[in-house]
Amino acid sequence: MSVDIVERTAPGKVILCGEHSVVYGRPAIAVPVGTLRATARVVPGPVGSGLHIHALDLNQTIALSATGTSHPLAKIARLVLDTLGVPEPDAVLSLISDLPVASGMGSGTAVTVAAARALSASLGRPLPPETVSALTYEVEKIHHGTPSGIDNTVIAYEQPVFFVRGAAPETFRIHTPFHLLIASSGIAASTVGSVTEVRHRWEAAQSYYNVIFDCIGAIALAARAAVEQGALGALGVLFNENHGLLAKMGVSLYQLDLLTDAAREAGALGAKLTGSGQGGNIIALVEPERLDAVRLALTSAGATATWSVLIGT
Repeated sequence: MSVDIVERTAPGKVILCGEHSVVYGRPAIAVPVGTLRATARVVPGPVGSGLHIHALDLNQTIALSATGTSHPLAKIARLVLDTLGVPEPDAVLSLISDLPVASGMGSGTAVTVAAARALSASLGRPLPPETVSALTYEVEKIHHGTPSGIDNTVIAYEQPVFFVRGAAPETFRIHTPFHLLIASSGIAASTVGSVTEVRHRWEAAQSYYNVIFDCIGAIALAARAAVEQGALGALGVLFNENHGLLAKMGVSLYQLDLLTDAAREAGALGAKLTGSGQGGNIIALVEPERLDAVRLALTSAGATATWSVLIGT
């Protein structure tokens, strides 16, 4: 089957509030990070060659016909082809990403979404966001075991999302664009490991963890209202409260606490870990005039990389 040359991208994401508790039915809010993206490009291949997928960041090339169902890139390709009801094309699907791996920014999800967008468009039948999100969720099961569904939703729709597991996602409006500094702890984060560990702790002390989950869910509701009203001072306070509860849950680390403390002391309105924790990144809500000071403080506190992003443009 012939294909057109097509290139598509997908953003990263950060969870503003609601990590872990979202797995247990409480709300969470997340926003796309449009300046850091994964890119997928499809070009025709030799007749009879089938589909080859080239992951440039990993220096890995796979043939779809020779790859099992547990490979995430092969899985999304097969899901797209099955959804469209078309045979395997003769093409090369190349993938590259700006996003750091294992950092809570949805790098694997962004690659999957970009691949689904590019492959379906190259076949002349681009899939809508709701279908891309649903297919990506199936791939997320390989990465994360029991994913909440928030990553595939916010990245596929590329809009701020208020998410409750099992309910239709709600997009919402950002009243005033705001700056986040994202800082890497330099420690790889395992979503599967962190989610599984929280599950075991919850099973052993459900009453304790349910109270924490309820509090984080209330913070997510308040954070949505703060974003919709442009109340950035209130949002910063909610970041701090959310981080404290995640620390009580056992998913923060000394290095993450060190970075959040450094950001606050340098003038950030608030700071918290983002994603599954036990490594990865923190986010700091920073007014424009404090960006340089907070970035310097984060670097001095051990951040291995920082990214400044404007949310809501």
